[in-house]
Amino acid sequence: MTDRIVLDARDLVVRYPGSPPVVAVDGVSLRIGAGETVALVGESGSGKSSVARAVAGIDRPAEGEVLFDSAPVSPLGIRRRARSLTAIQMVFQDPSTSLNPRRRVGDQVSDGIAAARARGLAASRPEEWFERVGLDTSWVSRFPHQFSGGQKQRVAIARALAARPHLLVADEPISALDASTQTSVAALMRDLVAELGAGMLFISHDLAVVRRIADRTLVMYGGRVMETGPTAEIWDSPRHPYTRSLLAAIPVPDGAGRIPVAPTADERASWTAIPPIEN
Repeated sequence: MTDRIVLDARDLVVRYPGSPPVVAVDGVSLRIGAGETVALVGESGSGKSSVARAVAGIDRPAEGEVLFDSAPVSPLGIRRRARSLTAIQMVFQDPSTSLNPRRRVGDQVSDGIAAARARGLAASRPEEWFERVGLDTSWVSRFPHQFSGGQKQRVAIARALAARPHLLVADEPISALDASTQTSVAALMRDLVAELGAGMLFISHDLAVVRRIADRTLVMYGGRVMETGPTAEIWDSPRHPYTRSLLAAIPVPDGAGRIPVAPTADERASWTAIPPIEN
C-alpha cells in the first residue's frame, strides 16, 4: 500500500423516504489507500450496501462528503458519468442482474476497456482480462446464460477491472457463490486490485473470508461503525460486544460450530462506537 488515499468518505448520512425517514447510514467515515483492501462487515440491514452506493455515487448522501482521488464524487444522474469517475467501478452481489443477457460477454468487458482508454490509458483486449480472472479466453463470444454463477461473477470482475479502476467497490460479491469458490474469487479480487495499485471496499457478512483478504475491517451495526482496525487485531482481540457476537457465530472447521451468544435488546440499545485501532 502507498500513502495515496483513493477514497475519503466523511460523516456519511444516508436516509430513505418514509414517515419518519429511515436513517440507513448515520455518520460513517472511512478511508482507503491505493493497494489496500478495506472490509465493511455486519448483519443484513446494518447499512453496508447503503455505504457502498453512496461511495460509488449511485445514491446521494443526505449529509457528509465522498472524496475520490481528492475530488468530490458527483452522484449519477441522467448525464453520462464524468470521465474521471469511471475509475470507480462496482461489482454487485448478483452478476445475473448486472450483465446484459443480450450482449456477448466480450463486448461487455470491452465497455470497461473503453472507459480506461477514455482516461488516456493503453488499450487492452477482453481476452487478457478473461485470462486474468481464470476464464477460457475463447469464451469471450459467449452470452451470460452460458456461464455458471461463479463464472458470471468472474466476467463481472473482468469488466470492472478492465476499466483500470483506482477504486473497486464490491458489494457482497461472493454471497451468491457456492462455498467452494467464495474464498478463491475474493482472493482473486484482492490480488488483481493490488496488482493495479487500486483500493477496494469489500462488503460482506462473511468474516471468515474477510479475515483472509482484508487489511482493515470496519464493523457496522444500525448504520454506524462500532469498531474499526487492522483485520488481524479485530479477529484476535475484538473489543466490541457486537464484533464478538459476529465472530462467535462463525462455524469452526471441525463442523462442531460455535454457539453464538445473542445480545439482548437492552445490550444492543446501549452499544456505542469504540475508537479505531491505529495501524
